[in-house]
Amino acid sequence: MRSRTPGYALTAVAVAVALLYLGVATGLLVPYLGGYDPAEPGDYDHTTVTVVDDATGEELGTVEAAVADSFRTRYVGLSNTDELPADRGMLFVHDDADRRTYVMRNMDFGLDIVFVAENGTVTTIHEAPAPGDDEDGGDQQYSGRGTYVLEVNRGWSDARGVEEGDRVAIEGYVEIDQ
Repeated sequence: MRSRTPGYALTAVAVAVALLYLGVATGLLVPYLGGYDPAEPGDYDHTTVTVVDDATGEELGTVEAAVADSFRTRYVGLSNTDELPADRGMLFVHDDADRRTYVMRNMDFGLDIVFVAENGTVTTIHEAPAPGDDEDGGDQQYSGRGTYVLEVNRGWSDARGVEEGDRVAIEGYVEIDQ
C-alpha cells in the first residue's frame, strides 16, 4: 500500500501559505507585524525629505523619514505606531508612478498623506483624521497618483504652506533645482 503522506503534507503547506496570504491581505495580521517605532527604527532606512515652494524656491519644511520600500513595510506603514515626532515622517517608495490608495488602518493619530510624482512634484495632499473609537481606519481611503507617498503628522503641510505643485527633494531618490 502506498503512503499518502507527501500529498497531505503538500496540501497542508499550500493551505498554510494561503491562510498567511489572506491574513496579510485582509489586515488581520497587521497588529502582529508591529508598527514603526521612531525611537527604535529597526529595519527601516531613513532619508531627509525637504519641501520647496515651486514659485519662490523657499524651503517650506524638512522631515527625517523612515523609508518603506518593501511590501511588508509599505503594508504596515505607521499602523500601530503610538506617535510620530513633529520632525519625522514615513516615505513610501514605489517602483513606478501609479494611482494608489492609502488607508488609516490601526492608526492612533491623524496624518497628512502627500502624493509625490517621480520628478518630485506634489500631486495630492490629504488631511486624514485618526479613526474614531469604534473604527479601525480601513474604510478611510485616500487616493492620489505618485511614485512616492509621504506621511507626516496631520496639519504639517498646512502649517508650512505646502500645496500641490510644490517640489520635494528626497535624499537618495529625487533631486530638484532650487
